Amino acid sequence: MNQFFGLEWDGSPFVLFNTPHLIALAIISLINIALAAFGKRLSDRQRTVVRYTLAGVLIVDELLWHVWNATTGQWTIRTMLPFHLCSVLVWLSAVMLIRKSYAIYEVAYLLGIAGALQALLTPDAGIYGFPHFRAFQVMISHGAIITSAVCMTAVEGFRPTADSIKRVLVRANIYAVVVFIVNMLIGSNYLFIAHKPETASLLDVLPPWPWYLPFLELLALVFIGLFYLPFAIKDARSRREASSPALAD
Repeated sequence: MNQFFGLEWDGSPFVLFNTPHLIALAIISLINIALAAFGKRLSDRQRTVVRYTLAGVLIVDELLWHVWNATTGQWTIRTMLPFHLCSVLVWLSAVMLIRKSYAIYEVAYLLGIAGALQALLTPDAGIYGFPHFRAFQVMISHGAIITSAVCMTAVEGFRPTADSIKRVLVRANIYAVVVFIVNMLIGSNYLFIAHKPETASLLDVLPPWPWYLPFLELLALVFIGLFYLPFAIKDARSRREASSPALAD
């Protein structure tokens, strides 16, 4: 059992898009598709069970991640404080699910899904392939972030608005400034704004530091726009339908 939780790992490393990785992605996709398709049919009690179960998964998974790092001698303030986007969204998403917080939902939906999706496609699992704990932990953590936002959208009926875009951009930039200061004080690389991550990521195709930082801002805006687009199209159709009778008269 220790080989599945220990620091040393003599199994296969995590390989992008190999069979286990694709199976994990398929399972996460099916869960979210099921929520989107059948979420509205759930009773109030069932919705509460889904939300609290998801919150429990997020909290337990993240606590186990901290325990594993602590017991293997890897826990440091430079890497384990909840300042990465997905790290902070684990805790915020749990609060969102329990309290049905719309303010958190805006960030979780417009930014969280994009960040977690990138982490699912290029997981930072290091040498740990399936069935090591780390491989499961990284997929569950980021998968649950996406599912939490999908749950609040498809099950609870939340949705972003045009004003959400402005609020999320302001909050994200304020947060980035705070994290930048933290990075300077303790020598960390939270949000990957001090330098690019060591593992493969989307940042590899961008210019070197600090020139990739404006691109991150642009990418954030693009992803926010993409995730808001379905609602913008829906609103535009609703306005056209509402104005059609008047035009006909």
